[in-house]
Order: sequence, then C-alpha cells, then structure tokens
Amino acid sequence: MENKLQATVDIGSHSCILLIAAFEPDETDATKMKLVPKLQKVEICRLGEDIYEQGSITEERIQELSRIMTKFRMDLHALGADLKAVAMTEAMRRASNPDQVIEAVEKAIWVKPRIISGEEEANLTFRSVREWHGNDLVTIDIGGGSTEISNGDRSISIPVGALKLFKAMGPIPGPEYKKFVKETFKEVSFKGFTKKQIYLIGGTGTALAMVYLDKAQFDYKAIEGLELSLADLEAVTTRISNLSKELRAMLPGLENGRSDVIICGLFWLKSLLEKLRVESFKISTAGLRFGLLYPPEEKK
Repeated sequence: MENKLQATVDIGSHSCILLIAAFEPDETDATKMKLVPKLQKVEICRLGEDIYEQGSITEERIQELSRIMTKFRMDLHALGADLKAVAMTEAMRRASNPDQVIEAVEKAIWVKPRIISGEEEANLTFRSVREWHGNDLVTIDIGGGSTEISNGDRSISIPVGALKLFKAMGPIPGPEYKKFVKETFKEVSFKGFTKKQIYLIGGTGTALAMVYLDKAQFDYKAIEGLELSLADLEAVTTRISNLSKELRAMLPGLENGRSDVIICGLFWLKSLLEKLRVESFKISTAGLRFGLLYPPEEKK
C-alpha cells in the first residue's frame, strides 16, 4: 500500500523545521483534501548569526546543520515519508558560500536544497494559510532574518527578523528601535495590506501563542486560528520582558534559544500591526513548509 506521508524541510535563519504530513479528506467537505501535519520537529541552527557577523556560514555551523539534517533523514526513513522539498531562506540568500552549504545539506539529507526568493517564500506561506482559512487575509511571517507579507496578489520581503534585531539591539530593544523602524518603513509600501484579517506565521507567533495559552507542549490544534488583540500582545511582551534571562528560558515555547530573540520579535510584530492599522490578529501554525507540498498553481 502506498505511503501517503510527504515531507518538507525549511532551513531558516534561526531554526530548521521538518514537516511530515498527509493529504486527507476534509472533515467539513469530503470532496476536498486537507493537508494534515503528522510530525513536526524544530532544531535551532542560527545560520543568521554567521551572516550578521561575517557574511558566510562557518564550518562549525555547517557541521551542526549537517547533524540536524541527518537526524531529519533518520526520522523520514523511520516513517517511510517521501521528502518533497528542502528550502533555504534569508540566511542563505545572503551567504557568500551557498554552494558549500548546499553540498553539505544534500549529502546529509539526500535531497538537494533550493534557495528561494523572499517573494516566493511569501507566496508559499500565503498559500499554506489560504488553504486552511480562505482568501481574504494577509499573512505575516516573522523569521530570524526576514519578514514576509502577502495578500495573495502582492508579496514583499523585508530583511528584518527576530534574530537580526537581537544581534543588532540585544534581547530588549532600546530607544534606538523607534528610529530603526521609522527608517525601515520608509523603504516599504504596505499598499493592499492594511485593515485586513492578519494571520501571523513563524516561530515568533508560535512562541507567543504558547506563552499566552501556557501550553508546555506544541499543540497545533490549540494554536491554529487563535485570535489575540494588541492589548494581549502588549501584556505578553511586558510579562516576558520583566523576567530574568533564566526565568524567560523556562516559559513554554521559549526553549532552545527562542528566549533570546522573542522580545525583539514581539516588538517588531507590534510595529507591523500598528502600520497595518489593525486591533487584533490570528496565529497560524502553517507556513513555508506546508506551502511547499501543494501543487503549483497556474499563473494568472
């Protein structure tokens, strides 16, 4: 019997994510197929740190990435899943030694990775959310090194992420943050994105949801579609900021280095939401790794 399990790997600036999923009949419409996650694993890689500090991925970091990819390959083989795609994003878009990293990843996971553009990343992320929640929405994907925004018709990538902000400003942004945001937004057009239903994607959103819900374990059903107000965001940000580094790392969803960058990610999220002129937003556990599994759409 054919194994229906399909998989993708998303290699980002802060973390690597393995998704194993299957297309199953939609519970609300048996004529449609819905992509259902079966296994998701996150490993912190912090490729963006090397990019920020020296512009290339170090040998030590490449070895760690290879170790992560080998672990993912073992999971894939144990479950008999078919690895459909391995995508690399902002850190690799900027790396001066991409061929070296690509070769190491392919050797470890047996599939050649592909560096995708920021616009393609935004399109695939929007597709993943649209399949679950419909068309009339805007997605924000805050990663370690970049942020992608899409409404389905227009997609942009801003070279700002939680890890990048952390490296520039430390765990809690200071007075210089307002000037940074003002200068960054001068270069960005938000036409077509304002006053829409916002869905937040990525590690920042997932961590925010887990802290807000006090969920010790990742539970995509509890997090998917969770709606928060700007006041909720402010309350969680204040709560996290008032904790010591050690206590912050003990909060649900902030393990494996996420506690270092989360406050920067939340500051950046608030700035984006204010610019988009919304009072609330929803969180989705979908993202690039899901979008990679859907068949390509015909170009309009």
